Amino acid sequence: MKTLLLVRHAKSSWDNASVADFDRPLNARGQKNADEMASRLLLRVPAIDAFISSPAKRAKATALQFAAAYNYSTDEIIFEKGLYLAPASFFSNLIAGIDNNFNSIAIFSHNPGITDFANSLATAVTTDNIPTCGIFAVKAEVDNWGEFANTARDLLFYDYPKLQE
Repeated sequence: MKTLLLVRHAKSSWDNASVADFDRPLNARGQKNADEMASRLLLRVPAIDAFISSPAKRAKATALQFAAAYNYSTDEIIFEKGLYLAPASFFSNLIAGIDNNFNSIAIFSHNPGITDFANSLATAVTTDNIPTCGIFAVKAEVDNWGEFANTARDLLFYDYPKLQE
C-alpha cells in the first residue's frame, strides 16, 4: 500500500511587498498552524518515509516544521524545484518516479496545482481550495508508485487548521 499526503504550505507573510513570491516567509499564524497540523498528522499517520517539498521559503519552512515533529532528518528532505507553482500534471510525473521503498510520502507545495491534483485523486471529496497548511491524504493498494496514478485510490482524510477551530 502507498500513502500520499499532499500538504499546502502554511500561511505566508505579505508584510513586505518587495519580497519576491518565492522568498515569502511564514507569518506567525503560519508557524503556529504548521506545528498544530504536524501534531495532528502524527496522530493519524505515525510514520512518513519521505518528505518532498518545493524549495520556496514558505513551503520549505512548512516541511521543516513537519519533519521536526516526525524527528525526520532535515538533511533528508527532498527539495524539488518543479513543485514551485507546479501544475497538477507535474505531481503525477513526480510521484511515478518515487523510490518504491517509500510507502508513505508527504509533498509540500502550492495552489492552484496542489488543489487541482488533489481533486484528480479522490472522487469522495473535492475542494475549490486546499487552505493553507491543509492536508489531503489518499492511499492506493499498489506496491509501485508508478501504478499510483492508474489505480483506485481511497481518501484517508482531508484536514486543515480551521476545521477544528
